[in-house]
Amino acid sequence: MEETFLFVTEVIGTVAAAISGIRLAATKRFDWFGAYTIGLVTACGGGTLRDVLLDIPVFWMQTWWYLAVTALSLVTVMVFRSFLVSRDRILFIFDSIGLALFCVIGIQKSLAIGYPMWVASCMGIITGAFGGVLRDLLINEEPLIFRKDIYATACLAGCISYWLAGEMGASYMWQGLTCAIVIIGIRILTLRYNLSLPTLAPVKPEELNKRHH
Repeated sequence: MEETFLFVTEVIGTVAAAISGIRLAATKRFDWFGAYTIGLVTACGGGTLRDVLLDIPVFWMQTWWYLAVTALSLVTVMVFRSFLVSRDRILFIFDSIGLALFCVIGIQKSLAIGYPMWVASCMGIITGAFGGVLRDLLINEEPLIFRKDIYATACLAGCISYWLAGEMGASYMWQGLTCAIVIIGIRILTLRYNLSLPTLAPVKPEELNKRHH
């Protein structure tokens, strides 16, 4: 049951992340191969780094499903291009779903092989966010995780909610669902109320002069 839940979560997360990457590649007028590559990197980049750090077999090398799912995502974007590519909120929705589900996967895979919750939280954030970092770097965009947008912070809140749900006796599945709901909920609130983290701005020359006086 747990393995089935994990696999289904990973496939859904892969679809969401791949569509977000392919959709963004389409706005940059990439060709089909380029768009597929961006989608695959977005979907598998975070999990690949996670598995390397955990010293376990890299997940997408164990089955062809993930390559096929990414190809299906490319076809989906091509067929529904007018709807998926022209609306900015579509990227936000799929990116948030992928972020949430991959964070859950990172946590659960780490806990399953005996790592403590703090390590699992780090792996959850890496799994959720690193694919997006690679995507943005490849298309020459400033990585979303480094902007004032609430991104990795949402993952951290999801990790905390996962732990709290476990402390209250929630099942394996409900812990994952709680984590995903919290992350997606925070991302929706971020969009709805234009929330953001403070930026680390440089000191202005006039402020520097005042300090010297």
